[in-house]
Amino acid sequence: MLRTIMIFPQFENISIIDDIRKKYDPLSELVRPHITLVFPFESEISNDDLAQLLEKRLIGINSFDMTLNGFSKRNDRFGNYLFLNITKGIDEVKNIHNMLYEHEFKKFDLGYGYVPHMTVGKLSTIQLLDEAFDDISLNFEIFSTIVDKVSVEIIGKSEESIIAIEKNLT
Repeated sequence: MLRTIMIFPQFENISIIDDIRKKYDPLSELVRPHITLVFPFESEISNDDLAQLLEKRLIGINSFDMTLNGFSKRNDRFGNYLFLNITKGIDEVKNIHNMLYEHEFKKFDLGYGYVPHMTVGKLSTIQLLDEAFDDISLNFEIFSTIVDKVSVEIIGKSEESIIAIEKNLT
């Protein structure tokens, strides 16, 4: 089954992110705004075993403050992306990502440098990416929250998000 490990931040002003994603992210109706910790992986590990694995790996990881602000764009072999940048909590996100990939998820590592972010758009061409970036780059809204859980999502047949596990941070 295809799964991913994510943070689903809760912001008071999340409707702004939702509006941007509706315009530019084809997955906006399928998955809530999120920060990916472990990218989609295919594994036969049971959800119970995965929950135990997270319990073991996340022990001692405390909830933390996170702030997102400002946008960036990225063009790579996976597509043309708009990112909402993490400005506070980035070290904690990197730590969790690295810890998971150093152990059980090492075989799923694509060897791609991890830049913590929230994807708010995926565009079909660089020109559309540039236009979307110009449209949103003057938005200086600040998004703040406390991250207190990590979730495992099953990616359904229609790419819909099915939350299978939620692990509270201490």
